[in-house]
Amino acid sequence: MTGRQRFVTLCLLAVICAPALAATETQYLAVFMEGKKIGHAVHTRAVVGSEVTTSDDVTITISRLGIPVTIRMTETSVETTAGKPLRFESLQQLATLTMMKVAGTVKSDGVVDVTSTSSGADQKSTMPWPAGAVMAEGLRLLSIQKGLQPGVEYAVDLFSPGIMQAVNSKMTVGATKQVDLLGRVVKLTEVTTVLSMPGAGQMTSTTYVDSELRALKSVVPIAGMQVEMVDCPQEFALGNNDVLELIDKMFVKSPEPIEDVGSASSIAYVLNPGTGAKFEVPSTDNQKAERLPDGKIALVIKPVTVSAGGAFPYRGSDPKLLEAIKPTRFLQSDDKRIVELARQAVGDTKDALEAARRIESFVARYIDNKSMSVGYASAVEVAESRQGDCSEFAVLTAALCRAAGIPAQVVVGVAYVKEFGGLQGFGGHAWDQAYIGADERGQGGKWIGLDAAFKSGSRGGYDAGHIALAVGNGDPGDFFNMATSLGQFKIEKIEVQRAK
Repeated sequence: MTGRQRFVTLCLLAVICAPALAATETQYLAVFMEGKKIGHAVHTRAVVGSEVTTSDDVTITISRLGIPVTIRMTETSVETTAGKPLRFESLQQLATLTMMKVAGTVKSDGVVDVTSTSSGADQKSTMPWPAGAVMAEGLRLLSIQKGLQPGVEYAVDLFSPGIMQAVNSKMTVGATKQVDLLGRVVKLTEVTTVLSMPGAGQMTSTTYVDSELRALKSVVPIAGMQVEMVDCPQEFALGNNDVLELIDKMFVKSPEPIEDVGSASSIAYVLNPGTGAKFEVPSTDNQKAERLPDGKIALVIKPVTVSAGGAFPYRGSDPKLLEAIKPTRFLQSDDKRIVELARQAVGDTKDALEAARRIESFVARYIDNKSMSVGYASAVEVAESRQGDCSEFAVLTAALCRAAGIPAQVVVGVAYVKEFGGLQGFGGHAWDQAYIGADERGQGGKWIGLDAAFKSGSRGGYDAGHIALAVGNGDPGDFFNMATSLGQFKIEKIEVQRAK
C-alpha cells in the first residue's frame, strides 16, 4: 500500500495555478499547508502588443514517510487583450522526472492543436475548445466588469492547462475585512469561488483581493487540510520551507480491524459524510452505493468474478468502452514501448480475463523499485524507469490493457491496510478496472478490479477493501474527487461477509 497524496497535490496545483485576478506584473506568494510553509508561487502578467501572457509557477515540497518530494507546476496562457484564448502551456515536474509538457494552440475554428511531450517524445492530438471557456485574462476582464460590490455573483468556465479541462467557477463577492498577511494587516474584499467538475464534486476557495483585484491571500480546504497562499516579499517566498508529512493526512480510520480482507466475498460499509458535505460515491460493477434517509451512504463492495474473459481486442460500439481503449497523455497505449510490453505480458492467450490477469502480474513484477520518490509518472515514464508506487502501477496496467485492446480505466479511492507507516485504516490508493467477458460484438461484459501494486506485495490484488471515489483515464483532473472527498467522510460501520 502506498500513499496517494500526489492526487491531492495535483488537485491542489490545479486550484492554486488557476489564473489569479492580479493585474500586476510579478507577484510572490508563500504556500502554507496545515500552518507550515511548504513552498511558493510566482504570478506574472505581461502585455506585448495585442497579446497578454499570464504565468503561474508553483513549487512545493512535501514529505512521504520521511522522503521529501518537490513538485513544480507552471501554467502559461496567452490571450488577446480582449481575453480571447490563443495559446497555453503546462509543465509539470515531480521529483526528478519531467512528468509532462503540454502545449496547445487555439485555432479560429475552435479546434485546439495539442502537443504533449513526455520522455522526449512528442504526441500530437486535437481537442475542441470548451465553448465559452476563458483563461487568465478573460477571467480578469470579467472580474473588472462585475466589480467588487458585496453580493455580486457570476459564473464562468475556467480552462486550466494543467488538467486540460474547463472547470465551472462560481464567484460571490463578500464583505470587506481586515486580513492578516503575515503580520501586515490590510483591508481586503472577500471573494468565494466554488469550483465544480461533473461527477467529481466541488471545491470552495476563499480569496481576499484589493481594489485592483490583486489576490493577496487565498484559502483552500483540500482533503480535510487547510491550504493558504499569502502575498509576501520575494525573499520570504523563496526562502526555506518547513517539513510536512502527508501520509497520516491521507488515511480514513476504520471502526474496527479487518482480518484477512482479501478473503472477504463482500463488505458492507456505512459512510457518514457529515452535515452539509456534498459527498458522492460512484456505483460500479464492483460496488453499489445508496443514499440513506439520514444522509449517510450504504456501500456494498462485492468484487466481480467471471469464469472466462471472452474475446479481445474489443470490437463493440459502446462509446464508454471505446473511450477506455484510446491512448491518452498519461496512458500512451499506442507508444511502441507500451505495445511491446503488452505483447510480452499477454503472450499467446486468446482469453481477455487471462490476458488482463497476465498484465496485472506482469506489472507487479516489472516495477521492481517501489519508490515513493516518484511524483506522478505517465505509463511511458514508468515503462522506462520501472519505479513508483500505486499510481505508477495503475497507469502502466491500464496502458498495457488498452494496448492489448482491453478497455481499462484507472480508479482512485481508498483501500484498507492493516499497517502502513504505523497507520491502520483506509489509505489513498489507485488501481484499475478492466472490461472483461464481452462477446464478439462487444456485449455482455463486466468491469473487474485489478491491483498490480497489491499483487506485487503480500496482498493478492483487488478485493472488497477497496472503496472507489473516482474512475477515469489517469489524468490529474480525474482525481479532483479525491481532493474533495478525503477528510470529508467517516466510516462508521463495517460488516464482512465470507464465502461459506
